[in-house]
Amino acid sequence: MSAEDTHGSAGVAARVERRWATIAVIIIVVMALLAAFAGIHRATMPQPRVETTDPSRIHLSGEFVEANLGSVLEANGVTVRAIGQQYSFTPACILVPVDTPITLRATSADVVHGILIQGTNVNTMLVPGYISEQLMRFARIGDYLMPCQEFCSFGHEGMWGKVRVIDKADFAARAKDGGRLSCVGQ
Repeated sequence: MSAEDTHGSAGVAARVERRWATIAVIIIVVMALLAAFAGIHRATMPQPRVETTDPSRIHLSGEFVEANLGSVLEANGVTVRAIGQQYSFTPACILVPVDTPITLRATSADVVHGILIQGTNVNTMLVPGYISEQLMRFARIGDYLMPCQEFCSFGHEGMWGKVRVIDKADFAARAKDGGRLSCVGQ
């Protein structure tokens, strides 16, 4: 092999290394920009305020008493209140309208649970003593599975809920009498 061939190979190798280094830097910059974008849009940032509750009293008084769980139509959208406890969600089936801003407010009565609504970007932890708030909107009518995605002991695999998205007019008709809505038993 001649000196000219060796020098030419080194030059090619240096150019290839520079190209791969440039690609790696571009990937890192794009990932950093995506993380910043997601953070600005509240997708990955912690809640701006921390709300607490007494997990030993959530069924007895306050926001999470049984009569206050489920969906309610409000002026600026729908608010859903729910509780995760071993090994169920209350309500087990959440009823919401399509294409409407929805605020999910939930907590845990016992251990850490998680709400993951399959087919969406809704994924939040329910920690005893804290209220989790998640904003969401569903673009299409249908049923979405809602498993607990945090291991909460034996029986965890059976902790499933459901979100049923229905037509806005149908939801408004059901909500006109007031009270909390759910699709349990439907």
